[in-house]
Parts: sequence; structure tokens; C-alpha cells
Amino acid sequence: MSRIGKLPIAIPSGVTITVDPDEITVAGPKGTLKQFTMPGVTVSQEDSNLVVTRDNDEPKNRAKHGLMRALLNNLVNGVTTGFSKKLEINGVGYRVAMQGADLKFNLGFSHDVIFKLPAGITATIEQNTVTVTGIDKQQVGQVAAEIRALKKPEPYKGKGIKYSDERIVRKSGKSGKDK
Repeated sequence: MSRIGKLPIAIPSGVTITVDPDEITVAGPKGTLKQFTMPGVTVSQEDSNLVVTRDNDEPKNRAKHGLMRALLNNLVNGVTTGFSKKLEINGVGYRVAMQGADLKFNLGFSHDVIFKLPAGITATIEQNTVTVTGIDKQQVGQVAAEIRALKKPEPYKGKGIKYSDERIVRKSGKSGKDK
């Protein structure tokens, strides 16, 4: 049996879960999230726990078992605490500022880059650090990846946008001809 899938999900106080045949709705203090149910996997609410079981041991159902439990756990964590990703901007003249609800980047291009934040995502800026926050883990990660893709860090000087916990492997550059 799946080591992740068999673990019950504890439902904290203030969170209500509605289990329908087609989708599962999780509502909490920060908002409401929905997840469709996968065929071959059943979700049931027992006391203050959410339990995910699979119908049989087919490889497809075994794979969906742990995935469904992880997705539901992310929903419960999202509506209670939320998720965040930190990005650092390194480089001379590289800046970021809020322009209304959008982010305005100065990344060494001939023009400023305007990044529109989707609904449900907020960003805060401290010096050259952008923190992307929201209740949907997948959406927070996707927005952070799109911001990083605006100017990926280069290996020679480390200039660009990188995750705060990312390590850039540096290259030495030109070695020149020895005489």
C-alpha cells in the first residue's frame, strides 16, 4: 500500500470539507478550493480525518492513491496557512516595483517588463526580493516559475531572477591562451 496514500489527513478546526462524487470542496479561513476526484480512488470523511482509499491494486490506481492524498493535503494546508515562494533579483540595475496590482521589472532590456498577477495571488516586495503568496500551491509555483523565466540566472555572474533557496553553479569564464 502507498506509504503516503494511507496516511489520514487531519482536518483542523474552522475547515469544512464537502465530498461529492465528482469533486471535493475545502473551505477555510483563507478561502475555498476544489479538486476533482480521480476514478479508482475514493475519499471519505471519518470523524476529524479525511481518508483516501483505492479500489484495487492496479498500477494506475496505486499511482493515483498517493497523488490524490497529497493534493487534498495541499488544499487543507492552503486554506489554513497558505503557500509562498521567494525570488531574488540579482544584477546591477535590476529592479522590481509594484505598479497597481502588477509587477514592473527592470531587467536590463530596452523596455520595462510588466507582469500581471492572476486572481488569488499576491506579491510583496522587499528591496530586490519578491514573495509570491496564495492558497493554491500549484498556482503559486506556476507564477513563481513564470517570473523566474523572465530573466533566468546566468552561470557567469549569477545575474537574473532565482529562487531564494536555489544555488547557481558558477562557470569560470574565458581562460585565455597560455604562453
